[in-house]
Amino acid sequence: MTTKLLILYYSMYGHVETMARAVADGARLVTDIEVATKRVPETMPEETARAAGAKLDQEAPIAQPEELAEYDGIIFGTPTRFGNMCGQMRTFLDQTGKHWMNGALIGKVGSVFTSTASQHGGQETTITSFHTTLLHHGMVIVGVPYSCKELVNMDEISGGTPYGASTLADGDGSRQPSENELTIARFQGRHVAQITRWLTAGSRDRPDSG
Repeated sequence: MTTKLLILYYSMYGHVETMARAVADGARLVTDIEVATKRVPETMPEETARAAGAKLDQEAPIAQPEELAEYDGIIFGTPTRFGNMCGQMRTFLDQTGKHWMNGALIGKVGSVFTSTASQHGGQETTITSFHTTLLHHGMVIVGVPYSCKELVNMDEISGGTPYGASTLADGDGSRQPSENELTIARFQGRHVAQITRWLTAGSRDRPDSG
């Protein structure tokens, strides 16, 4: 049976969008995986978003909170806002209370990637604080193991953590994801897809909330 994986992201300037494409590319390397890429809605008024330089021409369709239960695994992408997920992603997740009450996401795979303006701008805290929400939903968290050798690349400044892929955007957003960062993102996509497939291949029965 086909395993369904969702890459769900918010991207203001396009950096997380680029990383999401790489994550999806990696996931599609795994057989019997159906990959969908969607984004959460913008919460800023269009005029405000345009004034801030937001990228409004993204191709990924808008996701709805109720559809999360349709997937076997979800890889979330968010920019960092003061060491936490962005408000748009928080607003979206705050609408998943029904899934929490029904246990609809229990046993599903969850993973996170991010973008920060600076080298020490909260990549790790953004991802690990995001994990708290996934744990409340009973999801199985997957990161990036050190079999991904790009995590220990010391020849250049690069994002990338064992908690999830990341990229550095610079304060003005001028820096784009590097090949090292995109390789880590592709690794994460493939790794999460493999684990999701392994967990769903034997049985479609998930643990109950008891």
